[in-house]
Amino acid sequence: MQVSDALSARLPAEHRPLAIVDIGSNSVRLVAYEGPSRSPNQIFNEKSLCALGHGVFTTGKLPKSGMEKALTALRRFRVLIELMEANDVYVVATAAARDASNGPEFVKAAEEAIGAPIALLSGEREAQLSALGVISGIYKPNGIVGDLGGGSLELIDVKGAHLGKGATLPLGGLALMDASERSPRAAVKIVRDALSRCKILEKLQGRTFYAVGGTWRALAKLHMHQRNYPLPVMHGYVIPAQDAAAFAGLVERVNTEALNSIASVNAARRPLLAYGAVVLEEIIQIAHPSEIVISTAGVREGLIYEKLDEAQRRLDPLLVTARELNDLLSRAPAAGEELCVWTDHFMKSTHLEETPEEKRLRHAASLLADVNWRAHPDYRGEQSLNMVANASFMGIDHAARAFLALSTSYRHLSAEEDISPQLRSLVSARMLDRARIFGAVARVAFIISAAMPGVLPRTPLACQKTKLVLTLPSDLADLAGDRLMNRLKQLARQIGREPAIAIMGR
Repeated sequence: MQVSDALSARLPAEHRPLAIVDIGSNSVRLVAYEGPSRSPNQIFNEKSLCALGHGVFTTGKLPKSGMEKALTALRRFRVLIELMEANDVYVVATAAARDASNGPEFVKAAEEAIGAPIALLSGEREAQLSALGVISGIYKPNGIVGDLGGGSLELIDVKGAHLGKGATLPLGGLALMDASERSPRAAVKIVRDALSRCKILEKLQGRTFYAVGGTWRALAKLHMHQRNYPLPVMHGYVIPAQDAAAFAGLVERVNTEALNSIASVNAARRPLLAYGAVVLEEIIQIAHPSEIVISTAGVREGLIYEKLDEAQRRLDPLLVTARELNDLLSRAPAAGEELCVWTDHFMKSTHLEETPEEKRLRHAASLLADVNWRAHPDYRGEQSLNMVANASFMGIDHAARAFLALSTSYRHLSAEEDISPQLRSLVSARMLDRARIFGAVARVAFIISAAMPGVLPRTPLACQKTKLVLTLPSDLADLAGDRLMNRLKQLARQIGREPAIAIMGR
C-alpha cells in the first residue's frame, strides 16, 4: 500500500479518536483520546505556550504576538486532527478570548484556523466543566475545585457527583502579573481582597481543595522533588494544607531560578509560579482546607464525562481501566474476572475485615494480576511494580496506587522478598499486609490454573477453622504436588493457618 493510500484509508468510526482543543489564556493545547469513556485514555497531547492573555487585564486586548502563536498552533492541530481521523472534535476558549475586546475577532480567525466551531465558555461554565473533570478523575470527591488558568480562577463546590454554583475571579497567573505590575508582593493584596469576598470558600474549612491547572501542577512537581517523593505521578498527589502554604510562601519569596529542580518546569511557565503560589497560600489562609489534592483531570475530561450517559457515569473509573488492561494484556482475560470471585470467597472465609474500598482495590489487583506475563520471568515482579505504579489510573489516590503496584509485584515474588521500600512507605501497615496476602493468594491461583479460565470456579480456596484448604476435583488431582504445597504454605503463614489440599470424592 502506498503512503497516499494509507492516509486515505478510513478507520472504522468506533476506532477513531476524540479530539479536544483548549484555547486558554496561557497555552493552546490539543489532546486526543481513544474515545468517550469513564476513564479516557490520551493518545496524543501537545501544547503551545502562547501567553494569549498577556496584557489583557491592562490593555483590554489580546496581544498580536499571542494571537499569531495561537493561530499557528491551531493550524498545526488541524492537520494533526485530520491525520488522526478524529470522530468528534470539540474546541473551547476561556478567559482571555472571553474578556478581551478583540476576542470575537480572534475567535473568528481561530475557527478558520482549526476548521471547527469554538465554544466560548463563561466563567461559570468553565467552573462546572472543571468540577465534572474532578468527578471523573477523583473517587467520591468532597471539597472545592479550583481551576487556575492564565486569566482567571474558577471555584466550585463538589460532593460526590453533585455540583454547587460556580464562580470566576480574575486571579489567573497572567492577569495577576499584569495587575500587580510583576510584583508578587503587590499580588497578595489583590488576591486577598478578591478571595475574602468569595462565599464559596466559606464551605472549604476542613475539606479538600482540588487544584486544577498547569501552574499548580508545576508547583506540585517542585514540591515532589523537594520531598524526594517516590511516586512521580501528578494526579492524586496530596499535600497537607499547612505544608502547601509554607511551600507556596517559599516560592513567593525566592528567585524562581534558585528553586530546587526548577529545570523540571517549562521556562515559559516559571514566571507564573510565584503568582500561582500567592493564590494557593491565600486560599489556605482564608479558607483552611485540610489538604490540597492535585487533579490532572479538568475541563477537557469534564467535557467527556458530560457526554456519557448515566450508566457510564456510574462506572468505577479504576475498574474500567483495570478491565481494559486485563483485556489488552492478559493471557486469558476471563481468568482475571474469575480471580475476583475466587478471592471474594477466600476473603469471606478468613473473617478478615475488609472495607468496600479494600474490596474495590482487591478486584482491581485481580484484573491486573497477569498483565505483565510477557516480561522475562526474572523481572516480572519489578516490571509489574513499575508498570502498575505509573499506569494511567483515575479514581485512586497514591496510597491505593502503591497498594496495587505492590500487590501485582508480590503476585510474582515471595511475600518475604524486599520489594520497593519507597513505595511501601506510602501504604499503611494494614494495606501492606493485604498486598502480601493478595500476592500469595494469586500465586496459588496461577499455579493451579496456568492463567486459564474455567479452573478457579472448580477449585475453591477457603479457611476452615485452623486450616487453609484448597479443594481440587478428582480430574485435577494430579495438580497436587510439592510446588503447589509450597505456595499454599506461603499463604498459610500470612494468615496463621495450616495448609491442606483436599481431593473431591476421597
